[in-house]
Amino acid sequence: MILDGKCPKGPIQTSWDRHRFDLKLVNPANKRKYKVLVVGTGLAGGAAAATLGELGYNVEAFCYQDSARRAHSIAAQGGINAAKNYPNDGDSIYRLFYDTIKGGDFRAREADVWRLAQVSNNIIDQCVAQGVPFARDYAGYLDNRSFGGAQVSRTFYARGQTGQQLLLGAYSALSRQVKAGTVKLFARTEMLDLVVVDGEAKGITVRDLITGEIRTHVGDAVVLATGGYVNVFYLSTNAMGCSVTANWRAHKKGAFFANPCYTQIHPTCIPQHGEHQSKLTLMSESLRNDGRCWAPKKKGDNRHPNDIPEEERDYYLERKYPSFGNLAPRDIASRAAKEQCDDGRGVGPGGRGVNLDFSDAIKRVGEHTIRERYGNLFEMYEKITDENAYKQPMRMYPAPHYSMGGLWVDYNCESNVPGLFVLGEANFSVHGANRLGASALMQGLADGYFVIPYTIANYLAKTKPGAVKADHPECKKSVEDVKSYNNRLLNINGKKTVSEFHRELGKIMWENVGMARSEESLKDAIKRIPVLREEFWKNVKVTGKGEELNQQLENAGRVADFLEFGELMAKDALHRNESCGGHFRTEHQMPDGEAKRDDENYCYVGAWEFKGVDKEPELHKEPLTFENVHLAVRSYK
Repeated sequence: MILDGKCPKGPIQTSWDRHRFDLKLVNPANKRKYKVLVVGTGLAGGAAAATLGELGYNVEAFCYQDSARRAHSIAAQGGINAAKNYPNDGDSIYRLFYDTIKGGDFRAREADVWRLAQVSNNIIDQCVAQGVPFARDYAGYLDNRSFGGAQVSRTFYARGQTGQQLLLGAYSALSRQVKAGTVKLFARTEMLDLVVVDGEAKGITVRDLITGEIRTHVGDAVVLATGGYVNVFYLSTNAMGCSVTANWRAHKKGAFFANPCYTQIHPTCIPQHGEHQSKLTLMSESLRNDGRCWAPKKKGDNRHPNDIPEEERDYYLERKYPSFGNLAPRDIASRAAKEQCDDGRGVGPGGRGVNLDFSDAIKRVGEHTIRERYGNLFEMYEKITDENAYKQPMRMYPAPHYSMGGLWVDYNCESNVPGLFVLGEANFSVHGANRLGASALMQGLADGYFVIPYTIANYLAKTKPGAVKADHPECKKSVEDVKSYNNRLLNINGKKTVSEFHRELGKIMWENVGMARSEESLKDAIKRIPVLREEFWKNVKVTGKGEELNQQLENAGRVADFLEFGELMAKDALHRNESCGGHFRTEHQMPDGEAKRDDENYCYVGAWEFKGVDKEPELHKEPLTFENVHLAVRSYK
């Protein structure tokens, strides 16, 4: 099937404005008749729930955390992009659009990216009005810093905790609507199924994580804002609870999964320090404004970094990419770091690390200024490593961080299942094959505050409110299906823990579908994952009961979904015989080791339809056209 993204025709500069005018509206009195279910309360979900509640819709919002403000958006550190051009350094909406298309290696829709760039400025105004404490310069104006893949400073920030401050802004707006009665918030609640009635999304089945109760909530539309899936690698910078479950259960009910092989490996994370570590820690890309990445020129040089003289250091990003230097995009910077380590010039235990050095910046602007910019990040680094990064370089190694793939959506953020809308990291729409730093927060808030309020009305205006009740046969069937699935997990009573299976899957994925992939490695993963999945369903040990707080059961369900999803991810990577962005196939590279795209055969979005476990999924394509930024070799040299 050839998919239609329903992008507006005509000049891209006016596309979103024209499209908004063409969308149907729901009048204020009628809004009160509709109910919208929002799953996830991070930046996209929290912003969407708050805004839809403010507009007058009845909203039910769900999160598995004990509070909406603990959503994983809180972990974002470095900043949020916008085309305000406050530093007067040549930025514009078009430049942000251009940088994002190029940064994604020409694998994103132009219309969606233009809209993102256009509304980026509204986001900053909205957040300042909410009281988000963005950094300001001496005169009191909002400050900016640089991020990878851009030659302008367009990133607004709050030290190294921008995600937290933005989430508190969205949470305050959400809390106001909870008090007003337009939003009902269900914390400690996990979505385990999508209820589809006559082909349209009309509800979700959830498990109360405290009591174990399984129940259905019905509404007139469902919004998924449930984040990404890189915990498929087991070790990642994501929170332990982040999973593919909500997206995967929707996928099994008919929603297409687009570009699952596009995963981002972040270049600056604290290296792994043992086999039994449960997660990795991000160190913000913003650190590369002042930190310089280097590795020793000599192989196996184990001297203390401060003892290695300047002439024996290889500032490899500055050498390879002089135009962008240490602020090369993430996929490129990650592969470059891996190159140094594979060449035997890595630092730290096992040679799995490179140096991020602030000594020059401290000499230039002083330690006090560096503390002001990144203080909390340096504190976090010292707590974890017991090393003072003001006195010696940080050690960094790439780690799984973000998923550019997600459920397929059209220009209205609506999936191929009518009534199911997908926002933020959970959809595939704007980042192509590689997200630029500080663009995740931009997308989440753009989708939640400025896109979904318009586009969901277009669907609801054509829908009769309250058409499906909680006693509908599909609701009852969904509850029974979830109960029997959970009972199946509880009754296996095997010998291996859920974590053991997750760790094994993560190892297969990292070694075969990680930073570098090949036909051989991908076929190996596709062979090994079903074997591991079969063992899981015969030999996993899930203790406790379903009718109680049971984190073993929660985790078992999430890992069971990863064991199915991992296979699809490997199949998507195998079918895409090219390298682009975060998808790097070793057979498809330029003589200098850069990614080699194949625009003739793979300039499309690959969206997969679920046909059953152990059955071949069906591939659907949405061709990508580039009329405003012409296809070109992506170079940062």
